[in-house]
Amino acid sequence: MVKVKDAHKHFGHLHVLKGVNLEVARGEVVVIIGPSGSGKSTLLRCLNYLEPVQSGEVWVDGIRLDHHKTNIRQVRAEVGMVFQSFNLFPHLTVLRNVMLAPVIVRKRSEAEVREAALALLAKVGLQDKTDAYPSQLSGGQQQRVAIARALCMQPKLMLFDEVTSALDPELVREVLDVMKQLARDGMTMIVVTHEMGFAREVADRVIFMDEGRIVEEGTAEDVFDRPQHQRTKEFLGKIL
Repeated sequence: MVKVKDAHKHFGHLHVLKGVNLEVARGEVVVIIGPSGSGKSTLLRCLNYLEPVQSGEVWVDGIRLDHHKTNIRQVRAEVGMVFQSFNLFPHLTVLRNVMLAPVIVRKRSEAEVREAALALLAKVGLQDKTDAYPSQLSGGQQQRVAIARALCMQPKLMLFDEVTSALDPELVREVLDVMKQLARDGMTMIVVTHEMGFAREVADRVIFMDEGRIVEEGTAEDVFDRPQHQRTKEFLGKIL
């Protein structure tokens, strides 16, 4: 589903990604961990071309993103991304927030999308909030709406960028529970997170990044219980 070959990304003089290689199979859940500034979020943003790489290749579902003939909007329609900030439209109800993109981008009928949106809101436990506005919801509820909105586009791949880091601790669990269910349902997911318990429970593979490179990867058990690299051991020693 995802293939990254020798990807390099610069912001001015800052070399943020340094020869990253990554492959993610269909249905796989990959969790990326590492210190702030290690390139985790930048890598995620390169996967739907919010940030182009300066060299190397990024492929999603068999399509090379930087090829001049690639319709990037078409590719993005297949990739759901949920950010740390919820980015909901404040003037639209919860239901309208979820319905907007499939109707406008996918050109699906309102009736069909409404049915799908209601089912997704039920799935994330918000069937009683369809007519509420974002300002009337807690942070955890808003983030669950953001997940339902991404899913309503019927994406082939979901990217999660530290989606719980702006939430109060007691709200984190409800968002992680939704993500766990998605993983059980077979959604291909790449998750940047500081929630190590979630990584241990859900990830097929854990990747540790530092200073723009993938330092170590393996099963959650391998990375957390038997890290091979000194840098991984140092990082985990501070947070576990």
